[in-house]
Amino acid sequence: MIGRTPAAISAIRPLRHGVIADFDITEQMLRYFLRQGRTGRVSPRVVICVPSGVTQVERRAVIEAALSAGAANAYLIEEPMAGAIGADLPVAEPAGTMVVDIGGGTSEMAVISLGGIVVGRSLRLGGYELDEAIVHYVRNRHRLLIGQEGAEDVKIAIGSVRPDSRQHGEGAVAGRDLTSGLLKRIMLGTEEVREALEQPVTQIVEAIKGTLEITPPELAADIGDRGFVLVGGGALLRGIDARLSAETGVAVEVADSPLTSVAIGAGRSLEELDSYRRSSLAATVRVDERQRLFTRRTPRR
Repeated sequence: MIGRTPAAISAIRPLRHGVIADFDITEQMLRYFLRQGRTGRVSPRVVICVPSGVTQVERRAVIEAALSAGAANAYLIEEPMAGAIGADLPVAEPAGTMVVDIGGGTSEMAVISLGGIVVGRSLRLGGYELDEAIVHYVRNRHRLLIGQEGAEDVKIAIGSVRPDSRQHGEGAVAGRDLTSGLLKRIMLGTEEVREALEQPVTQIVEAIKGTLEITPPELAADIGDRGFVLVGGGALLRGIDARLSAETGVAVEVADSPLTSVAIGAGRSLEELDSYRRSSLAATVRVDERQRLFTRRTPRR
């Protein structure tokens, strides 16, 4: 709906870069989801995934939004941990496991051992920024203004990040010619899309290298033997696994279901909430603690 709505309707993203951008809209969205999933009059328990790099204030805002929306209890779990659980990685073992989550708003990389994140980094850069990079490239190179939806379509169709990728072809994009002001359609080649994506992909590569540099030697040895796993929608970008493997010298594997790994991991953590809570995988706030932790109260609607 972004960019396609009439003047009377505003399509917005209440969450940006994995954190709340509009508290009231986020609360209403959560209230709708809880209403759809509620059975009977019992208020549900909720597990919400957050980036590992969020501040304490941002964590409290997420919890307060969930509680205000009608949740009985709100639990937070870091996205890399949820992705590792959803990808069936041995997160509870005393060995190093690395997961890289390239999501829509953030990219997370973390080394996990004994049920906790040992080292990790969080970039506020993800699929939306990849789309934006294509938009900027087309505007600067071809003087054509296209939307993020068109950029995402061409990224999915022909996007790749490795020069020797077998993917070759062209994709059509349409928009407004900035010179004449008229509508125009052009064909983008795979090489052009790769060039457009180079800068954000390089940032992700450098963040992964930085995470490996600060990993303790014992865990680094485990990662060298096992490699690391990619989850998130960005893992479906052609050649991303080969590019990361070539840049880091470590084997890289894409999860079986990268798009849903984080959601599946969050669901599994809810099923075994007590054990995860004891091992500090989830940050917990109960309703009876709400008055002590939060000064703001949002009236129920």
